[in-house]
Amino acid sequence: MRSSFKQSIPYAFVCLCMAIVLFSFSPNESNQAYSTHYTNTINTILQEEEKLLGLVRTSNLSDTVAKERILRQLQTTRNTFKPADFWLRYLNTLSHKKINGPLPVEWETEVFEKFEKPYKREGAGFTLAYQYLTEAENPNSTTLLQLLEPAQQATAGFLVDSITRQLTTFDHFYFCNRLFLLNLATIYTTGFDCPETESIIPELRMMLAEMQKTYLIYNQSFKETPLSADYLFLYQQTLNFVNQQPDSFETFDHFSFVRDFVNPLYELNHQHIIQYKASSRNLLDYSLNKQASSIFSKSLYNGQNPKGIFLRLQDSAQLLQLEKIGKLLFYDPLLSQNNQRSCASCHHPNQYFTDTTQPTSLQFNHQGFLERNTPSLLNAQYNHLLMADGLHYTLLRQTKAVITNPIEMGSSEAEVVNKVMSCKEYARAFTKLLKYTPQEKEVTLDHIASAITFYYSKFSTYYSPFDNAMNQRAALTPAAQKGFNIFMGKAQCATCHFAPQFNGVKPPYIGSEFEVIGVPASPDYASLSQDKGRYAINPSEETLNAFRTGTIRNAAYTQPYMHNGVFKTLDEVIEFYNHGGGAGKGLQVPNQTLPSDSLQLTPIEKEYLIVFIQSLTENIQFETPPNQLPVSTNKQLNNRQVGGNY
Repeated sequence: MRSSFKQSIPYAFVCLCMAIVLFSFSPNESNQAYSTHYTNTINTILQEEEKLLGLVRTSNLSDTVAKERILRQLQTTRNTFKPADFWLRYLNTLSHKKINGPLPVEWETEVFEKFEKPYKREGAGFTLAYQYLTEAENPNSTTLLQLLEPAQQATAGFLVDSITRQLTTFDHFYFCNRLFLLNLATIYTTGFDCPETESIIPELRMMLAEMQKTYLIYNQSFKETPLSADYLFLYQQTLNFVNQQPDSFETFDHFSFVRDFVNPLYELNHQHIIQYKASSRNLLDYSLNKQASSIFSKSLYNGQNPKGIFLRLQDSAQLLQLEKIGKLLFYDPLLSQNNQRSCASCHHPNQYFTDTTQPTSLQFNHQGFLERNTPSLLNAQYNHLLMADGLHYTLLRQTKAVITNPIEMGSSEAEVVNKVMSCKEYARAFTKLLKYTPQEKEVTLDHIASAITFYYSKFSTYYSPFDNAMNQRAALTPAAQKGFNIFMGKAQCATCHFAPQFNGVKPPYIGSEFEVIGVPASPDYASLSQDKGRYAINPSEETLNAFRTGTIRNAAYTQPYMHNGVFKTLDEVIEFYNHGGGAGKGLQVPNQTLPSDSLQLTPIEKEYLIVFIQSLTENIQFETPPNQLPVSTNKQLNNRQVGGNY
């Protein structure tokens, strides 16, 4: 059980931990020990960066020996940087990307700015420098310095007062630690920002060992808000586990690591945050829920507001009424211009709120099909941007856009409101709820759309067998565990699909990622899909054919796959990735972010992957459709069918 370690903590172990720190620092130095440790760590990175820059400036990169010497120093510099990742990634994420950015350019739209245009962030640092040195045909010092000099400048920035004064209080420590634990569960073991796969686990071991020192020094400096003995003991067990694992990240036991160590550590850190009443002003904590005690809690972070305009509504009875009205509206073709198409026409609740019968749905006028596959509404609220291209930033805007889109439901705001309010049941409910939206004097399409989003979002709160296993409420089959390990390791799925939602929202869960994977227009790979994806919203070289990374939760039942529904089975999807995406299959995708080389997955590994994906099927309690729809004063509207005609 999760709490079993609490009853077996050897007192001698705790005393030893404290003795190590007490021996290392005199009483007069103890209050400054933590800040001094931080400063020394940053200065060590700066010293190694200066050595690295000196080598680059004085070496001929065409000389193999010189190039190898630079690569060794680059790894040494990374090794000094990794222990500081705990602070750097949290205290200034933009500077962190200059030190170890995973991509040369990222277009970001973070949750607190997602209503604005995306902005460009240029990366630099160790990962990109390594890739350039090892992949460029004729690397030159000038380009390499352009990647490394910003790293040194960014590192120096972590010694300025605005950063270091945060170290004088305990609060930052537990939020740094929270992000550190989330990254242990998602990126530190996957190669997300480590260019050499053979270095992933050795770097992890080194980083964990250095973090143990940081923990002990912190406890000596902040005696009133220390990490508990429970936490320190479990952390030692974590370190022991990792030290006993093989060097290869492909054979690393990711499942046991996250379930038995990282997630329980997260719970203990959460207890510290609550107990010590830690306070954060960092925007990285914007989405994370301070009350969630598990990484695999459906309340870990907030991506969307399902209540829409009814955000102030808290009364349970009124929320039930809103849900009831939302359900009726979801099945009511009254929302469409011809009164024949409802939300349920394309998002079939018994098909996991998508349409599994065809690649894309029929257009409103029956003249052809829509360009994109119907997305499942399940877990949509765990995205900061919606639709495959990230067009919408709220569920409310997305719902209204579908209702008024000429090729989807073909209606207008005024028409929908008039028809809905012609039904006494709807009119009575919305009139009562109107007082909870004082900014509006009368019922609008916002009220109607908000009821719909609130209704379907309730189906995103269910857990899967995998969640239950991670939360130590049930066992998971060995095959599913192996599948998760392949997912995190050899198959490299986890570098784009991040726990707990296994979508493109990674810690600290404030933005949605887009990837270029080279989706074909047809299963025969004759050509690339002509859909430009994110490019239509934010034109740039990097966004052409880029699509938001969706969740793989319930993927066993949400076929067909990809934005255009080109693949009918999970086997086809896995084969697509196994061959290196579109580029690996011979298509011209110059900006593909997915590696184009083969994963070399064996048939049994592919089977295990599918078993893992199946374990992410949530135990959803689906509902039957309503027996009838509200009666309208307009008799011509009273022949409409529940769920629509097409």
